[in-house]
Amino acid sequence: MLQIRIFVSLLFLASVSIALYSGSINVNTTLYLKTLGIYWLFATLYSHLGVIVKKGNTNIDYGISYSLSVGLFAGPLGLFIYESLYRFTVYFIRRVTNTADPDELLHTFYNIGSFVLNGSIAYYLYLNLYPVFNSIPFGFWLLIILLMCVIALLSDMYLIVLFSFMGDIKNVQDAIEFVKSRSWVDLGKSAFSNGLLFILLIEQRWEMLVALFILNYLVSRSFVSKSQIIQSKLERDKFEQMAYTDFMTGVHNRAFMDKKMKELGTSGEYLGIIVADIDKFKQYNDSYNHAIGDKIIQHFANNLKSHLKEDDFLFRTGGEEFTIFLRNKSFEECSELVEKMRYSVMCSPVSAEFKSQYISITYTASFGLYYYKTSEYLPIEKAYVNADHLLLNSKEDGKNCVSVRNGITDLPLSVRYSE
Repeated sequence: MLQIRIFVSLLFLASVSIALYSGSINVNTTLYLKTLGIYWLFATLYSHLGVIVKKGNTNIDYGISYSLSVGLFAGPLGLFIYESLYRFTVYFIRRVTNTADPDELLHTFYNIGSFVLNGSIAYYLYLNLYPVFNSIPFGFWLLIILLMCVIALLSDMYLIVLFSFMGDIKNVQDAIEFVKSRSWVDLGKSAFSNGLLFILLIEQRWEMLVALFILNYLVSRSFVSKSQIIQSKLERDKFEQMAYTDFMTGVHNRAFMDKKMKELGTSGEYLGIIVADIDKFKQYNDSYNHAIGDKIIQHFANNLKSHLKEDDFLFRTGGEEFTIFLRNKSFEECSELVEKMRYSVMCSPVSAEFKSQYISITYTASFGLYYYKTSEYLPIEKAYVNADHLLLNSKEDGKNCVSVRNGITDLPLSVRYSE
């Protein structure tokens, strides 16, 4: 932490030195105060619209900065006064509203130092390069883009040093990845915003200047609102996924099956309901341990899932019991598929570690398939019970087999044993 404080202090002192070295503000006092008031008002208003990116234990605020246009117009001293006023205003607002970071004051001095130093470097580059760029088409805008790229690279360099002190950047590759993470679209937006603002300041087009600030605010506000809506939807989807997911296997749980049963119950589609259960599961927990038992259940779930298509559903409905909804398939297709599942389970042993040794465990499963057309005349809950009864028949008939029934033609029970 001491290294970080020293580095921030050096940045701030460098900005103070270059501001004092510049001598004076480049424009008259009245014009500067008018500029300062407008910039301070809108920059403070925009302070909550930045894009916050988490890097290690630190939040990086990628908001639009208007420092370049102030620096080019008023010089380093004018930029230092603006940045100090703006940054300390934001600091006190965050302290009053209890939104400040623990090191908010340190961040404030870092922001003043880095933005003033970068803006001052850009100011002197502009003075020396403008005669060259002014002689080529679109030279002014090319120069502004160049200056913004220089500022961005300098800012990234400062942050790389800080994150190196924190241990979040450990090597050159990490530093390269950090630089690549910057949004060049946002960089272009900042370049053209500052370029337009600088032109309007020179021409003293105050109505246009305020209009541009308002336009920037409305666009940024709209972007933030849409981002918040998207983020809220993603969070809702995540919570819903958590509520409907069995965490051990990653497949859907019983609650999600109840939801799908309500959706599909009267859809009029053909549905193959399979209830599957691992044979003699208790003996694996007793002979090994519950960790091995969990491994077998996970293996079983993945095996079943590998046979399903996108519109099929797999649910964990009990300890070692799973239910499958097969959709848009004929009775013959469902019968063949459930037999493939049984055979695949029998031929796919589980690899696990037990007492510091890797073991291979072969297990089997029994299945019950009930095929019917969903309708209000036969509730889907009843069809599920029928599939569960077929599973019991498979268990009673020797396990490691499949019992199927076509509820449409009411075909008699069919049982297939393993070879």
